[in-house]
Amino acid sequence: MPSLAVKLNSVFFKFLFKQRLQNRIQTPLNESPNQYGITTRPEESVSASNPSFTDGVATKDIHIDPFTALSIRIFLPESSLSPPEQTGPKTKPKSSQQVYPISLIQRRKSYGLLNMEAPRNDMRRSSFEGLDLRSDNNAYQGYAPSPQNCKKLPIMLQFHGGGWVSGSNDSVANDFFCRRIAKLCDVIVVAVGYRLAPENKYPAAFEDGLKVLHWLGKQANLAECSKSMGSGARGVGAEFTKAEVQRHIVDAIGASVVEPWLAAHGDLSRCVLLGVSCGANIADYVARKAVEAGKLFDPVKVVAQVLMYPFFIGSVPTESEKKLANTYFYDKEMCTLAWKLFLPEEELSLDHPAGNPLILDRSPPLKLMPPTLTIVAEHDWMRDRAIAYSEALRKVNVVAPVLEYKDAVHEFANLDILLKTPQAQACAEDIVIWVKKYISRRDNEFSY
Repeated sequence: MPSLAVKLNSVFFKFLFKQRLQNRIQTPLNESPNQYGITTRPEESVSASNPSFTDGVATKDIHIDPFTALSIRIFLPESSLSPPEQTGPKTKPKSSQQVYPISLIQRRKSYGLLNMEAPRNDMRRSSFEGLDLRSDNNAYQGYAPSPQNCKKLPIMLQFHGGGWVSGSNDSVANDFFCRRIAKLCDVIVVAVGYRLAPENKYPAAFEDGLKVLHWLGKQANLAECSKSMGSGARGVGAEFTKAEVQRHIVDAIGASVVEPWLAAHGDLSRCVLLGVSCGANIADYVARKAVEAGKLFDPVKVVAQVLMYPFFIGSVPTESEKKLANTYFYDKEMCTLAWKLFLPEEELSLDHPAGNPLILDRSPPLKLMPPTLTIVAEHDWMRDRAIAYSEALRKVNVVAPVLEYKDAVHEFANLDILLKTPQAQACAEDIVIWVKKYISRRDNEFSY
């Protein structure tokens, strides 16, 4: 059973969250929707970005859509400062593979094929070459890529939780989680600040997720244009002066600016989607759209997704929904209120496509979905429906393991009061081990 501290914090959390949900239901919104929207709440504790490397990760915020509040936070790990990997024949590590220690992993069950072998740990030389910490008021202060340290890293697109109505990509808890994943997994994490309900109802959050995927693809194309126009001579992704930044590159979509961190270090052919709670619903939607689009998203390629305790619902109650309806933190009554705030009144249904992944008219076919790791918690009433979705994927030969954590609650690896528990740490390490199989460069690195 969860600890006494978890139980007490759960009572306090539910009291406050339900009160906020009810207040938003009772507060009338303007008749015209707020298209610009909001991505964070006043009561949310946020963490400021820092473009220099702090605790091994540099961060920056970018507002990517001039017509809405949609924004992203980029988490660049210090490992990106290593020299670029040398191309050559695939070689196997000299040392034999070791089985990953699982003494801290509080896992009760696992479903489906799951390779828990540890990936190779390369010894990387840390270098702060490329750091630009000029003190001029008008000068950029932070990390600026240089030609000598343009190591390419996979991209992980992350969607936070919060029941559609709260949470943010720059909250203290989400910042901590994304830093942890960026360092452990050796990836660039792009955390999405999508528009919240009820100011922006369905499908705003889903559209925002897809917009970011489009934006990433556009960034890759703009980087190529930038090199062909001569800026590549100064180094891929080099930082520009204030005057140069104002020189926009115009493509078929419109005007935009190359994001130097992504241009220098991002490998969009290795893109992983990670969603937390309702963010998992968004991740799954973006994965489906990427599958439907095929090569239209090139060079972006979604190679895998991680769904952490997805916010799935349905009209026919599962066993976990019956037994755990009044469980810790996010109980069923609270989540039902959140869905009422998110879905338009005329579309309010427990079998809405946004919440039920197994509706009959779902497209594309499940067999086309990318490899999917699902994380569930023992004391989460949404557990069974997430497991059922994973089972449906495995029936059509999609690699779709499930990890179920004992004595865990919904968002046990993302709630601020639980981030430093052994379960949260073990969960992050499990995610890293699984994701590494799909982001390893198979031309110069042993594939796991």
